[in-house]
Amino acid sequence: MAVETKTWDGATGASVLLKAALPSLPVVGSLPGVKKASSQGFEGLGYQRPAVRIDRAHVEAYARVCGFPTKDAVPLPYPHMLAFPLHMAIMTDAAFPAPAIGTVHLENSITGHRPILVGEELEVAARVSAPLPHPKGTIFEFSTEVHAGGELVWESVSTYLRRGKGTPDAPSGSSFPDADPTGIVWRLPGDLGRRYAAVSGDANPIHLYPLTAKALGFQRQIAHGMWTMARCVAALENRLPGAVKVDVAFKKPVFLPGAVAFGSRVLDDGFAFSLSSPRSGAPHLAGRTWAL
Repeated sequence: MAVETKTWDGATGASVLLKAALPSLPVVGSLPGVKKASSQGFEGLGYQRPAVRIDRAHVEAYARVCGFPTKDAVPLPYPHMLAFPLHMAIMTDAAFPAPAIGTVHLENSITGHRPILVGEELEVAARVSAPLPHPKGTIFEFSTEVHAGGELVWESVSTYLRRGKGTPDAPSGSSFPDADPTGIVWRLPGDLGRRYAAVSGDANPIHLYPLTAKALGFQRQIAHGMWTMARCVAALENRLPGAVKVDVAFKKPVFLPGAVAFGSRVLDDGFAFSLSSPRSGAPHLAGRTWAL
């Protein structure tokens, strides 16, 4: 059966956050029009947006927050900014069987087929497939494709976990080569989540303030996973080819304010990289790149 594809209505901000939060609330989450559909029989769902032209001011704002230099080509992870509203449209759609709040971003894979230039007009579409088993619950894979004039220029897969009754023998995720810290430590300010939210549109309360993070079970606000990925890519950018694949797994949360130790090492076909705690060595992120 073909997966239904809808057109994004342009909704952002507080209205989307409210739609994301309501299904997680006691009593309210069971009301008609709010209650999520069963995952039984869910085959997938897609959203697309009207063609969008890359805006230099937005790219530069993203680059500043994530540590990229200013160039005419956009940073490799930047198209995720264009796809994120579609991911939220899918997650807040009544047909999608899991609430957006409480769904955990486990892994991300990005493939850049060529550099994308500021000013290019892009067509962006995202879809989620049927749920898959995981030892700690159920995972959903969100696939995004970005085309320019009919040419596939960028794609990604974002893997999200909904905790629940798991399948013990299901795959638990990707593994990566080791990349020990190299002496680089980044000190992250307490407002980093709010700054990244301002450019990404991802205003999940767990990233904003201690109070909003505590309401959702965290001791204080945490950095966005996609910021940690972007910051690592920025550190390697001048050594990456124009056509490249980058995969990461998000491990333990990065609390803000805080510090992370960056590590990297050369592989035959790319780089392995990591983020960890400078004090305990606990892993925050593991990843690698491939030249295409």
